[in-house]
Amino acid sequence: MALYGRVKSGISLCNKLGLLSSQRSTLQRSLIAPAISQATRNYADVPGAREAKIKVPIAMFGGSGNYASALYIAAVKANAVEKVDSELLQFVEMVKGSKITSQFIKDISVKKDVRLKTIEDIASKAKFSETTKNFLALLAVNGRLKHVELIAKRFAELAMAYKGEVKAIVTTVFPLPAEEENALKQTVQEMLGSGAKVKLEQKIDPSILGGIVLEFSQKVFDMSIRTRAQQMERILREPINISV
Repeated sequence: MALYGRVKSGISLCNKLGLLSSQRSTLQRSLIAPAISQATRNYADVPGAREAKIKVPIAMFGGSGNYASALYIAAVKANAVEKVDSELLQFVEMVKGSKITSQFIKDISVKKDVRLKTIEDIASKAKFSETTKNFLALLAVNGRLKHVELIAKRFAELAMAYKGEVKAIVTTVFPLPAEEENALKQTVQEMLGSGAKVKLEQKIDPSILGGIVLEFSQKVFDMSIRTRAQQMERILREPINISV
């Protein structure tokens, strides 16, 4: 396919020009280990936790990553990863759809017991699973409800990995036609191999001027006109040594 050839040649060019970057370098991964907070540790530390030896499929960093990782462990044990993922996203949409609820979860002055009671009522009415209810209660008690959207996004990444899915993000100036979108998805699928299921997400950013930026598996293939122009500009600014 023409698109496949363009992407492959573009990736080759990225490697040559040094435009291929990783969101987390090997050095960073070796030096930075996720430090699970005591509250998160308590949430994940249930009977049989050590025996299960559940491995989080993607290394998560920061507070949101720690909470998402702990929730993942609990969800796997409950055999409810997809359900919890759906419920967490449902809760986020509920918050977005209600100005009062949105203000409530961001208001740190609300007393802990009030936060907990309110969240328990919301979770019960929504008929969330026990895993989701308990997790939202934990966020309420720890005053972390304001971070629920970010945590939900991180958990969604873990849920995708659990299902064998890989998220690929393609940034372009204009939306890709369905035919080219499918071709690009197939290209990423072939590059990944191993039977991974690719979920392609399109983003529009006129500032890249043209070309595409493709992100998947913690790697970024920048084939945008903007980046190539910047790279060329840096090359042209370098002094030229002419030996006589």
